[in-house]
Parts: sequence; structure tokens; C-alpha cells
Amino acid sequence: MALEKATITNTNSGQQIPVLFNPEEYTVNRDNNFAQMAIPGRRGPLLQFVSGNMQTLEMELLVDSYEAHNGRYQPGDDVRTLTRQITDLMNIDPATHAPPVLLFTWGSLAFTCVLARASQRFIMFLPDGAPVRARLQVTFNEFINAELEAKEIKRETADYSHLHVVREGETISHIAAIVYQNPTLWRPIARANNLDDPRSLAIGAQLLIPQLPFRDPETGEVMS
Repeated sequence: MALEKATITNTNSGQQIPVLFNPEEYTVNRDNNFAQMAIPGRRGPLLQFVSGNMQTLEMELLVDSYEAHNGRYQPGDDVRTLTRQITDLMNIDPATHAPPVLLFTWGSLAFTCVLARASQRFIMFLPDGAPVRARLQVTFNEFINAELEAKEIKRETADYSHLHVVREGETISHIAAIVYQNPTLWRPIARANNLDDPRSLAIGAQLLIPQLPFRDPETGEVMS
């Protein structure tokens, strides 16, 4: 049984653009950003996760306005009327002030995205020069907003107490920068762990990272 046709759906308007000729292959790319911190005496830098980059979907689409008829080809419309349906998905929607969010579906693949790049290569022409066949190299960028990400990922944040294992070269302000995104918020960590000297951390020690705001159990002071 032949694989169903791929479809590009404009989620803003509901318009569906069927891909008449399924791509022969597609490529999914994904990568992360890591910050490097050089520590004297180490053979390599420490890595700290910064953020994930967008996932991309790349493929080549064949667009053809010629149709077979009784074993002979007959000219159809200018193929640019078909390629324009796809490239117009990069236009700004007046209602949202941004290009539309798309849903690319093909078999079990469902990719919510925006069209980031489209390169057209015209490869067949009529005697009058009108192109009737083209190849489109397209790149779709994954679309995700804060609401969608919150539904997909349950993060352990400063709202929840958890443990942090001290690594070589870490300071308490560095740990505060990681867990609270603010290096000046080191005092709640020091108070929660009864650290006499916050500047001296033992490698491998487990520190309790309290939720913010934090109330000192001894003094009653609230820190946030």
C-alpha cells in the first residue's frame, strides 16, 4: 500500500497544501548549546547546559505542472503557480504579524513548524520558456512557545527543593547562577546547608537547594 501523501497545513487559515510527489527522504536536525568554563589544571573545560536549539526538518519537494495523458505529456499551468503556494507560507500574516504556524504531516510524522527557507530550482521548461517542473529545497523550523513547552516538559525549578552535587571548581555563587539564574542568591543555599564558610565547598558534597522565597528556620528571615 502506497504511503499517504504528505500535507502542509496552515494552522492560521486551515488551508491544506497536499504534496503531490512525496519526498524521497527527509532530514531532522537537533542540537544543544553548552557553555565552557576553563578550570586551571584540568585537561578540559567544564560544560554547563545553556539551552536547546530549535529542531529543523529538511527535504526536497518535486513540483510538476505537467500531467501524463495517453502516454504523452501535455503542458499544464506554469509551475510557479504551484511553488508559490509553498513559498507564500513565508509571508507575514496581517493578523499575527508573523508567518503562519504550519503542521507538516506525512505518515507517522507530525511536525509543528514555520517555513524558514525555500530554494527553488526550475528543471523543465516549455518552448516559450515557462517552467513546468521544479525542485524545492525547504527547511522547516520547529515551532514551540512557552505554553507548549510547559505541557511537554516538567522542569525541576527553584520552586522545588532538590539536591545539587558540588563539582570541581564550583562556587556557591556559581551554583546559585545555575539553579536560580542569579549568582547573588547564594545566601539561601548557605543558610539551608548551615555552611560556616560558603567560599569553601567540598567536591562531591550534596547541597540542599531550597525553594524561593526561603525562610531561615533559625532567624525567621525571608530571602528571595
